[in-house]
Amino acid sequence: MNYNKTYSVETNNKGFLSGKVVGEPKCTHQIEGENFYEITLSVERRSEVADNIPVTISERLIEARNIDLTEGNTLSLKGEFRSFNKLENNHSKLVLYFFVKDILSEEEKMFLGENVNQVILTGFICKPPVYRQTPFKREICDILLAVNRQNFKKSDYLPCILWGRNARYMEKQEIGTKITITGRIQSREYTKTHEDGTIETKTAYEISCNTVELFEQQENEESNKPNAENPLQMLSQNVEENETTKLA
Repeated sequence: MNYNKTYSVETNNKGFLSGKVVGEPKCTHQIEGENFYEITLSVERRSEVADNIPVTISERLIEARNIDLTEGNTLSLKGEFRSFNKLENNHSKLVLYFFVKDILSEEEKMFLGENVNQVILTGFICKPPVYRQTPFKREICDILLAVNRQNFKKSDYLPCILWGRNARYMEKQEIGTKITITGRIQSREYTKTHEDGTIETKTAYEISCNTVELFEQQENEESNKPNAENPLQMLSQNVEENETTKLA
């Protein structure tokens, strides 16, 4: 399915979500007098398991599109899957969220279908791929994809997971390789045991990839490549004074 039809301009980062609002909206920060709100959008998979995805939306868009953020309401959105670097207990934490750029039109909703959860990303591998097998011999490869943000001198750093032959294929790729992937935003819970013995349940987010396409390396792309050796450092150095900077 050609999801590019729903965007009039090319971008490295396209996302489409449709799901139900969970909980109450929370105002997370303000920039130049405009509030930005965070909600959780629950998007069901075909298996009926739901991915609970953090979504950021501007006050201006809420008013312009008359968007109802009431719990249980269904929203159909398009935007970008983004990241920012948050300093927490003297450690850098990569925070992931879906930034809303508009709502889907009725035509787009018919084209994309119900419970859509789809992203299309073009970027550079910025850490060595990690290949492994599960106890049931399922092949998995983890990569960190650096996606240059359109019209900004920064990149979003997005963890991706590939399966089967795609995992075997990506295991052999080097840092700096340019690829395009399609997939869905996946949430999963895990437990972390602290030094005092307490156990905390946390949520991780990643892109579960369906397809991957490799680009040939271009010499003129070198100047546009992000810092592959230390993506978190670059991310923290390029905090924009705009809608993408979030407060704790």
